[in-house]
Amino acid sequence: MTAAEARRPWLLLAPTLLALLVLMVLPICIMLLFSFYEFVTGGVEREVLTTANWHEFFTDSYYHYFLWKTVRVAGITAVLCAVMGYPPAYFIAMTHFKHKWLLLLLLIVPFWISFTIRTFSWINILGEQGVINVVLLKLGIISEPLRMLYTEGAVIMGMIHFLLPYMILNVYVSLEGIDRNLISAARTLGCTNWQAFREVTLPLSLPGLMAGLLLCFVLAAGSYVTPEILGSGRDALFGNLIYDTIMGQLNWPMGATLSMVLLVLLGAVAAVYSRYMGLSRMFKGLSR
Repeated sequence: MTAAEARRPWLLLAPTLLALLVLMVLPICIMLLFSFYEFVTGGVEREVLTTANWHEFFTDSYYHYFLWKTVRVAGITAVLCAVMGYPPAYFIAMTHFKHKWLLLLLLIVPFWISFTIRTFSWINILGEQGVINVVLLKLGIISEPLRMLYTEGAVIMGMIHFLLPYMILNVYVSLEGIDRNLISAARTLGCTNWQAFREVTLPLSLPGLMAGLLLCFVLAAGSYVTPEILGSGRDALFGNLIYDTIMGQLNWPMGATLSMVLLVLLGAVAAVYSRYMGLSRMFKGLSR
C-alpha cells in the first residue's frame, strides 16, 4: 500500500472527525472546565479551579434524588416500551400482508407532527376537562375529575408515546432478519407455535430488543420537554434540573457539573451495552 492510499481513508474521514471535534468534543471539554469554576452570584463565576461543585453534588441528597428518579422513570419507560412494542413488531414482521410497507409507513406517521404538539395533545386527553374525564363523568363512573395530568404517570405516558416507534423498529429489524427455515425446522421437530417462539424467535430477536431498551432508556433519561409539559415540579427529571440550574439560577458551573454527571451516566449505560451486545445493532435498526 502506498502512502497516498494509506492517507485516503483519513482524508475521507476528516470532515466527519472535524465536525465531531468542533460540535461534540470541544463543547464537552468546555463544559468540564466550567464544572471546576467557582460560582459567585447569578451569571457570575470566578475562573478559579475548585472541586466545590462536585463536592456539592456528591454530598447533597437533593441531586441524588433527581438522578435516581430519572433512572427509575427512564427504566420504567424503556420496559413498558418493550412490552408494548414487541407484539406489533412481531405482527409486522410475520404478517403475509403484501403491502407491509404501509404498516411501516403508519409507524412513522407520528414523526410528521411536531414532537411538542404531540406532547401538548396529552393535555386534552388527561386534563380535568380532557376526553377521559369527560367520558367517565358522563357515564357516571366518577363523580369528580381524576387527577391524571401533571403526574409521573403522565410523564411516562408521554415518553412512551414518543419512544414506542423506536422500540418497534428495532425489534422489527431483528425479527425480519431471522431465517424462517429455523422456525419451520423447530415446528417439524415437534415444537408447538409457542415453543418455537420461545426457543427460536425470542432468543434471536433479543439483540433488537436490547437495542430498543438502550435507545429508549437513553432518550428518556435525557428528556426535558415531556416532563416540563406533562409533569409538575415534583415530577421533574435531571434534564429539567440542569435547565433550572443554568437558566433559572444562572449557576453555570453547577449546571455544567450536573450535565457531566448525566453524560457519564448515559455513557456508562451505553458502554455496558456495547460490551455485551454491540452498538452496531442499534444503528442498524435506526437506519431502516
